Amino acid sequence: MTDISPAALRGAVDLSSLRNRPAPGAPGAAAPVPAGAVADVVVDATDESFGQILEISRTVPVVVDLWAEWCGPCKQLSPIIEKVTRELGGRVLLAKVDVDANPQLAQGFRAQSIPMVVALIAGQPVPMFTGAVPEEQVREVFAQLLQVAAQNGVTGTLPVGDSADGDAGESAEPIEPPMPPLHAEAFAAIERGDYAAAITAYEKALAENPRDEDASAGLGQVRLLDRVQNLDLQQARAAAAAGPLDVQAQFDVADLDLAGGHVDDAFGRLLDLFAQLPSPERAPVRERLVELFGLIGAADPRVVSARNRLSSLLF
Repeated sequence: MTDISPAALRGAVDLSSLRNRPAPGAPGAAAPVPAGAVADVVVDATDESFGQILEISRTVPVVVDLWAEWCGPCKQLSPIIEKVTRELGGRVLLAKVDVDANPQLAQGFRAQSIPMVVALIAGQPVPMFTGAVPEEQVREVFAQLLQVAAQNGVTGTLPVGDSADGDAGESAEPIEPPMPPLHAEAFAAIERGDYAAAITAYEKALAENPRDEDASAGLGQVRLLDRVQNLDLQQARAAAAAGPLDVQAQFDVADLDLAGGHVDDAFGRLLDLFAQLPSPERAPVRERLVELFGLIGAADPRVVSARNRLSSLLF
């Protein structure tokens, strides 16, 4: 999992020059998107058309995939993102941006490396991925994106127009089976901002089936959301700087880093803390690291590297 809160990219993305840019042929600024105006849930976005994409993000979350023809990792990640988008049946729009052909968008998103995937919720950017990631992680972050979108009142479904091709029309129907009751209960709780109830529901699901990987992942995600919802980034960083061995202060910043997509920073902070603490005080830090490893996924190279360092510090 990466972040996901609109504040996480504040200052890192500047879409002001594109916000009111008219679409090709339009006489003025982008207008609200009318029902049926979207031909497909996967579209190509350009410097000129991006104003319309921003407007659509007030109805459904928009996933922006910044790619280039020469980018090998893009060719691994983009088909996965498109597949997951189509399975959601109009609850998400995927906007594909060729950075070579659209330099203003590349500059606006400050895309220093690609693939870079950013979401838009009501016009506000939130981070998703930088670099290729496995399908399991893509699905986890898309699920979290929908949760955060719901918390911000963005809960629409796109009325895909008749001009979409047959395959797209067929794939617009959700193909995933219904959520188990406790998962549905947790999701509903997240949508209304009741993280404590969501945690309880996921814990019940794990009590019934300890091997329920979706419940385990959901529990870790909602615990993180619960921890960061009332944190102020500047205050947390100041407290951590003032108390380098203050475990809770370091936990707070690590959580905010992870929620903002700065995975290596979060792991590095906690591993440095672990190395500096006396042995009797290390257990909570190790437990938090293991929890965060589970959020990102055991196969992720950042987890592998951090786990190796933790092992070297243990032994």
